[in-house]
Amino acid sequence: MSSTTRTSAWDELVTSALLGTDRRTPPADVLVPGREAPVALLDAAAVHTVRRRAGLVPAAARPRPEPAPPDDRRELPEPARRRLAVLLADRAAPAGSGGRRGTAPDLTELLPQWLATANERGYRAPASLLPALLDAARARTDLRPPALRFAGPRGVWLAGLNAEWKFALRGTAAGAALPAPEDGEAVRRLWEEGLFAERVALLASVRTHDPAAATALLAGTWPTERAEDRLMFLDSLRTGLSDADEPFLDQALSDRSRNVRATAAGLLSALPGSALAGRMAARAAVCVGLDRTAAVATIVVEAPHECDAGMERDGVVPTAPSGRGERSWWLGQLVEATPLATWPGRLGGRTPEEIVSLPVADDWRDELHAAWCRAAVRQHDAEWARALLGAPSQPPATGPGTSSLAERASLLATLRAEERAEWVAGFIAAHGLSEAFQLLGVCAVPWAGPLGRAVVDALDIARDAGSYPWSFSGVMGLAERCLDPAEASRLELLTATPDEPEGASPGAGSYWSEAFQRLVSTLRLRAEMHAELSAQPHGS
Repeated sequence: MSSTTRTSAWDELVTSALLGTDRRTPPADVLVPGREAPVALLDAAAVHTVRRRAGLVPAAARPRPEPAPPDDRRELPEPARRRLAVLLADRAAPAGSGGRRGTAPDLTELLPQWLATANERGYRAPASLLPALLDAARARTDLRPPALRFAGPRGVWLAGLNAEWKFALRGTAAGAALPAPEDGEAVRRLWEEGLFAERVALLASVRTHDPAAATALLAGTWPTERAEDRLMFLDSLRTGLSDADEPFLDQALSDRSRNVRATAAGLLSALPGSALAGRMAARAAVCVGLDRTAAVATIVVEAPHECDAGMERDGVVPTAPSGRGERSWWLGQLVEATPLATWPGRLGGRTPEEIVSLPVADDWRDELHAAWCRAAVRQHDAEWARALLGAPSQPPATGPGTSSLAERASLLATLRAEERAEWVAGFIAAHGLSEAFQLLGVCAVPWAGPLGRAVVDALDIARDAGSYPWSFSGVMGLAERCLDPAEASRLELLTATPDEPEGASPGAGSYWSEAFQRLVSTLRLRAEMHAELSAQPHGS
């Protein structure tokens, strides 16, 4: 039987199996008198399967791959290697039933922290665990940056041999090492001849080493780049952004792509001394001022009546989103792009804290404060961020700035880690955990002592109230990853099952006991992981 005939017969069998023997009669040579058609079909499929396997022709020999590149980083201590193997194996373990997690730590959520610590200590990945590491990174995009950094050049080499790991080749110069940023000739050659992913990685590398050199590199080929590529390249200038970038960015304001123009304008507005920032300040000053005739000093707002060509060139988007007024939309963009140092002089020499406490006429307060929030984040201005956040004890709806938790989280990110933790601890103490999840997400890990205690105290209060812990599962999960492991001993008392108060949800106490037992065991496991990664490698 020829290969063509065998293929045709197999296709007939598959078609009959898919449609059913009642709808598609199997080939005549399959049907056997006295035997039902479905049984005859399965027997024939079994025979053809054996034939197909036996008839496979060996593939032609392929060239032997080049040896894996060297990796000179430190060898992982043996206890840490065993721990990594367990973490990688656990990622595929079946989830618990019924939503009840029990008392065992969630190893899957500890893998990112383990990788971050291993990378900080300069360890290389064990060769035997590279396949499992790449599989884990393929399944979870959030793992990819730390996993690929830990996998190193050997991981990228291995990824080139398996199409399922091709994600590891993106942005890594296809496995080739980038030239040293100071090697001008090699940098220029790769910039002019490399693939897009190679060029993105190269520009980021040069930008970190010498921002001015990266800008010059980009300027040399800018007119010939595609619009989507120009946008990606322009975004890399956020690293090391300085006044030296202004001439290039100012030229990009005339780019034919609206997205490129908007990105260039955003970068220029983050430079308070730029000409664009000055133009925006002049426009905003016309719109926002102080009514000195009122009994109480009041901010008055006169939003723009049009978006002219100059405003558009400077990055103001003329079309407002659905449901948003055009004038308020234009005003917000002007104020957001105005250097915050403009306002004390414009508003009577007041401090940022005094300015945000002033009344604003005609219901413009929310729009004006929201724009100042965005400006504080863009310009990394901690003084304005503090003023707009206000005291953590103030209710979000009545405080200064914004009631948006997302915007508050962005403001917090401009503060020092200690100050950030202190503010969030005060917020939790005053308002509980129900609105604190986003705010906790911007706090440094491990949480500072006051913040950790505030979280635990709030969880304890929720437990005593007799409610189920499920509504706090997000915060509890954060606590498992972010609390200082030294807190484990202090939390031991909370692992006991409490007496259920009158009116409590049935069984809530046992759920809380499990949750705190899991928290304690996770903290102790994290302490063990840290100790293992701090041990001296064998033979060192």
